[in-house]
Amino acid sequence: MSAGSSLSRMFRIDVIRMKSYSLPNHRSDQRPGFFWGLLMLLWLGGCASVPPSQPSNLCALFEEKDDWYEASIAAQKTWGIPVPVQMAIMKQESAFVADARPPRKWFLGFIPLSRPSSAYGYSQALDGTWDRYRESTGHTGAERDDFADSADFIGWYARMSQTELGISTSDAYRQYLAYHEGQGGYARGSYLKKAWLQDVARKVAGTADRYERQLDGCKPDLDEELASN
Repeated sequence: MSAGSSLSRMFRIDVIRMKSYSLPNHRSDQRPGFFWGLLMLLWLGGCASVPPSQPSNLCALFEEKDDWYEASIAAQKTWGIPVPVQMAIMKQESAFVADARPPRKWFLGFIPLSRPSSAYGYSQALDGTWDRYRESTGHTGAERDDFADSADFIGWYARMSQTELGISTSDAYRQYLAYHEGQGGYARGSYLKKAWLQDVARKVAGTADRYERQLDGCKPDLDEELASN
């Protein structure tokens, strides 16, 4: 047998071996239903925390987030803080973003540094203050990214400001100053040297007034729907 014939035979054998070897079919081991189901759960979880599309219109907001009105009414009944006031404070603090945090600072534009505070969630409550709330109320499982828990927290804090500082729970301007500075800071008058903070508090009060006017127009329907549930 010539060298050419030998090489040709060896080549044919190698080809046969290659054909008999099949690469593993990764698709055959996948479970499309499982992965689609996982993606659907993630999508639904994301939708559950999407901020309202019309945060400046309280009626539209409650229509979109149909369980928020019930939670706000519950906080009002428990702590005496009007729905428009608690919602105005929450709008200012987090823009109704469930997992909101203070913006992180960066070194040299690309090295992440620590955040300025531990504020988190709808209410932007600090770690220590949230722990005090859970211990004081017995709501040990309360979470800052839960709307109902956050509304209740704002009501609890407003009641403390009323008790310790004499601020009416209906006074959105002063309630926000105390919320931002803490009861101790407010008592010391820390806000007096912060013109920007007083401007923000006036903005919160204006939002509460607007929310109150809007709620007057849709409250009967909301109450009727709530009663039917």
